[in-house]
Amino acid sequence: MKRAYLVLLMAMAMDAVGIGLVMPVLPGLLRSVGHVDDIGWIFGAFLSVYAAMQVVFSPLLGALSDRYGRRPVLLLSLAGAMADYLFMAFALPLLFAGRIIAGITGASMAVASALMADITEEDRRARGFGHLSAAFGVGFIAGPALGGVLGDVWLRAPFLAAATLNGLNLALAFFLLPEPKRAGNPVEMPSLNPLAPLRWAFSFPALLPLLGAFAVLSLVGEVGGTIWVLYVQDKFSWDLFTVGISLALFGLFHAGAQGFVAGPIAERWGERRALLVAILADSAAYVSVALAWRGWMAFALLPLFCLGGIGTPALQSLLTSRVGADHQGRLQGVLTSMTSLVSVVGPLAIATLYFRTRSFFPGLVWIAGAALYLICLPLLARSPAATRVEVPRPGTS
Repeated sequence: MKRAYLVLLMAMAMDAVGIGLVMPVLPGLLRSVGHVDDIGWIFGAFLSVYAAMQVVFSPLLGALSDRYGRRPVLLLSLAGAMADYLFMAFALPLLFAGRIIAGITGASMAVASALMADITEEDRRARGFGHLSAAFGVGFIAGPALGGVLGDVWLRAPFLAAATLNGLNLALAFFLLPEPKRAGNPVEMPSLNPLAPLRWAFSFPALLPLLGAFAVLSLVGEVGGTIWVLYVQDKFSWDLFTVGISLALFGLFHAGAQGFVAGPIAERWGERRALLVAILADSAAYVSVALAWRGWMAFALLPLFCLGGIGTPALQSLLTSRVGADHQGRLQGVLTSMTSLVSVVGPLAIATLYFRTRSFFPGLVWIAGAALYLICLPLLARSPAATRVEVPRPGTS
């Protein structure tokens, strides 16, 4: 399945470029549509509606990929993303409608993760998930810079470029991505209740500690994504060019850590030790950036932040080893749904804490993020040894 592996990595990189393309100009587009300068609540709602749709529909689409195959669901996801960018480029009054469509069909990462689990050996899955995340990071390096250049030419140009990339992605998957052969019995039609896969996962005790650790990792990861730009501008007085350089370097180091460090560490030391290394590195980076007093220190900490990013692929690998091949899509849908749920509530809580404490200690939010990792240690201790378990099917738990 070497071809499927390469096509999958290319698709994820192109998906990341498309997402990054629109980031620099999205606030300007929303100001243009709303005819207002203050878009705080509009921007938050625009981001939240996508995450909210993913909370509900990612588990269902993951389960559908178990039943009908990865390829058709991935094609549907790419078509939905292309429609979203076209809505944003031309149908400005329907921006939220397009975002809802993209959120409903946005199962690309869940299905891609399930497909990666299908085509890699169990002892190399951490490496595969790391490569998948690295491909996304590589694409994300170029996207924001290109989006800024195109946005200076025409505000809607980045959205057209993103739609074009998703169209190419769709063609790439349609013509070159095969449907993998999967072991296991045929999976019955999943419940039309979109929350059924979540109930399925939470009803199985052996998965709960690792799912809890996954939720913590997702929440801690939201800290940087929410307040990095605000924090470095407030504390170090960085201009936008310096902020952009820091984000590009983060993408570069992140891709390197995911592509060349996550897999080897997990294969040599095991997923649990790799996860502990990630927690220690990320905690050290969070505490250090909270106490930093010079801007160069934040740059110096970027590799440590990215080493902390190897925890998610290691944890995904641990989780996939707990379920059979015929439930990988359902599991990845649950993980994507949990990430989206955190993306709905996390930024609101993080931003609130930051704005309430930045006048006397702006680094407190980073300290709080590092402290959250303490929850992971008892959860990992409670998780049983890596053994394949028979998971209950929806409706039988």
